[in-house]
Parts: sequence; structure tokens; C-alpha cells
Amino acid sequence: QAADSKREQFRRYLEKSGVLDTLTKVLVALYEEPEKPNSALDFLKHHLGASAPENPEIEALRLEVAEMKEKYEAVLEENKKLKTKVKLY
Repeated sequence: QAADSKREQFRRYLEKSGVLDTLTKVLVALYEEPEKPNSALDFLKHHLGASAPENPEIEALRLEVAEMKEKYEAVLEENKKLKTKVKLY
């Protein structure tokens, strides 16, 4: 039980300090990489070691790009459905 308590304290520490968020962002970036790098570890080192505090504008633009990608996919799907409907008539 003491070990669980220590783990939970450590997890909260990592969360408060932003470590979990940063690791998650880097792992998501690796996941979204269209061509996976030969060395995932080098990718992580590069993105963690070289990362200066992020400009909030850049983060906002990244979020906007992600939203636009989702909208684009939805529009493509809608277009596909509409084309099918038009062919039926």
C-alpha cells in the first residue's frame, strides 16, 4: 500500500510539473508522423531535448490544423455520400 501511495504521489508530481503532458504531446507527434523515423528513441530525444518553451501561438496553430484536418475528413465523407446519392437519381 505504501508503494501505491508513493506511485500516486509521483504521478501527481509528474502531472503538476507538466511532464505527462509533454510526453503525451511528443508521443502523439510520433504517432501522427506519416513516415515513422528509424529510431523512435532519437525522435523522442530530439523533441524533448530541443524543445524550448512553446510559443502559445504555435500551439494554437497546431490545434487549428488538427481541427481543420478533422473537418476536411468529415467534408470528404459527406462528399462521398452525396456523390452516391446523385448517382442514384
